Amino acid sequence: MAQESSITVVSFGGAAKRAKEKWLFPPFTEASGVRVISSEYNGELAKIKSMVDSNSVVWNIVQAEGPDILRYCDEGLFERLDWDAISDTALLMDDAARECGSAVYTWGIALSWNSERLKTAPTGWADFWDVEKIPGKRGLRKRAIYNLEFALMADGVPVSEVYQVLATKAGQDRAFAKLDQLKAHIQWWEAGAQPPQWLAAGDVVMATAYSGRIAGAHKEGYKLDLTWNGGMYGMDYWAIPKGAPNQQAARDFIAFAVRPEIQQQLSENLPYGPTNLQAAASLPEELAHWIPNSPQNLKVALAIGDEFWSDHGEELEERFIAWSAQ
Repeated sequence: MAQESSITVVSFGGAAKRAKEKWLFPPFTEASGVRVISSEYNGELAKIKSMVDSNSVVWNIVQAEGPDILRYCDEGLFERLDWDAISDTALLMDDAARECGSAVYTWGIALSWNSERLKTAPTGWADFWDVEKIPGKRGLRKRAIYNLEFALMADGVPVSEVYQVLATKAGQDRAFAKLDQLKAHIQWWEAGAQPPQWLAAGDVVMATAYSGRIAGAHKEGYKLDLTWNGGMYGMDYWAIPKGAPNQQAARDFIAFAVRPEIQQQLSENLPYGPTNLQAAASLPEELAHWIPNSPQNLKVALAIGDEFWSDHGEELEERFIAWSAQ
């Protein structure tokens, strides 16, 4: 019965994981009697695929990015969710309730810098690409996703047209050509903890970074800041790996995590946006700068194209790997 009294919840690390361990997991245990074993990974879906393929799933719930939820739901990697039993989807943001995923929160990735080292704040991707005006290394995540969009915006494509352009071969070539211009000045990051560390140490002059990491460093006293102009936002999702044990407890956890009072408490202690509309309406004003889905930030940021990346991700990531190795 030990298995029935606990679930392993695997999320991404950092401040977000620590916030869940304080503001989400203990209240769930108190309400349900089910203990949460907290673990972390970097979003490597290959680990989950290997567990599912070998019928040896030990994780009950995982956090995954939007495009992965769409793609791997279709490929049978995740269990389908019964939304009638979870929550009234009308109370949630658009796309928060997916067939195989329930949105954890709205997160963002944006142009970030250290205001102690960079006295004039950059205003967008054109500045990020301008190595003459602002010399120094730039930190970018070592993936095609985000970078191709940022490259097109740096090349003058309006936010509203990014995916229209990127869906064409010419648009993809244009994005890679723009990345070519910056290649010699890039320091690649893979873990979300790296950009704030590099900015604080002066290893890079600017970086793309997860907004929660920058807000967390700012709260700790580092003079880090970000602009949402051309930043991107999306949702991570809770999902149940196919064939996971103790699925009822996992489904109970997902239903608990979308409650407005739980989401509000989490957002007040972690600067990511709630996906429950009731919770979003109750947030204090001082959080607005850091939260991607606050009204002023939504006006200038780009919603990550989950469907686009679900359809084109494999080929573009392969092209990116080949390009970065050249």
